Amino acid sequence: MDTNLLILLVVAIVVVAAVVVVAFVRSRRTKPPVTPAPVTEVPEAGLRSRLARTRTALGDRLGGLLRSGSLDDAFWDELEEALIAADVGVATSSRVVAAVRKQKPEDGDQARGMLEEALIGQMSGRDRSIHLEGSPAVVLVVGVNGTGKTTSVAKIAGLLGERGTTTVLGAADTFRAAADEQLRTWAGRVGVEVVSGAPGSDPASVAFDAYRRAVADGADVVMVDTAGRLHSKANLMDELGKVARVLRREAGEIGEVLLVLDGTTGQNGIGQARSFTDAVGVTGIVITKLDGTARGGVAIAVEQELDVPVKYIGVGEGLHDLVPFEPRAFVEALLEP
Repeated sequence: MDTNLLILLVVAIVVVAAVVVVAFVRSRRTKPPVTPAPVTEVPEAGLRSRLARTRTALGDRLGGLLRSGSLDDAFWDELEEALIAADVGVATSSRVVAAVRKQKPEDGDQARGMLEEALIGQMSGRDRSIHLEGSPAVVLVVGVNGTGKTTSVAKIAGLLGERGTTTVLGAADTFRAAADEQLRTWAGRVGVEVVSGAPGSDPASVAFDAYRRAVADGADVVMVDTAGRLHSKANLMDELGKVARVLRREAGEIGEVLLVLDGTTGQNGIGQARSFTDAVGVTGIVITKLDGTARGGVAIAVEQELDVPVKYIGVGEGLHDLVPFEPRAFVEALLEP
């Protein structure tokens, strides 16, 4: 065989082999593009039905009070007790009831309207947007075990995708069995890429790799899912602090630190929130499982206690059941007949 022809054949074989290897590596690194499932806001009527437990516990009790026709001292005491029972918080409940009473409503209907406005007023003026400064912007998601953190990460990525924002997810929960698989399953439903590490690897290194992948891919956002950890364990909180430091070193800033709270824990979640805020500087709250609790008032209480805005609430298991928090729609869903 002619020498030149042999050389060309060898070169062709090498090139083909290289192409095959590159394609294989890419197929292992990323999944084929997936068309994101539509993520839409829950209609007001749907929100009412999804908050049925709190609505029943609070609304039914208020309904009986407001129909009593007597706005005496006992009425105001029972109104305050009803709010406290829904986990609105003692201080907030007392403040709201005092504000409504001061307006001297003439009947139950007026009292209901004033109560709605007073509760909404407690949550007004807060910035509930997701801050996505930087290229890529960084969102760190934290919380204790079992809050629905991993699924919330993918759902938020889906919401961002609906407005044309591209996201890379970092699977920095390297200790929980099947955490990576769970995140990849949800990520596939919304069409986003996941970067992960070996089981038991350093979460900070996964966060670093995810940020670098987002830079290389030209993604708009990198969102890092961290392992659930007890807020009382100092070593685990220190580890979380390391993840935050690595991201801040690479990106210059973290746009959002979102804390995911389980709504069924009610006021107990406030202690968790304080610890995470001290450790990593929480900038926004995500409250999940509000469809399964009568303690939905915790959304109001946590803002008042921590001065940190609730940005999303979870009212179901579907992709469209994590929704931006809107105080008026929330309060009306709980209180209006």
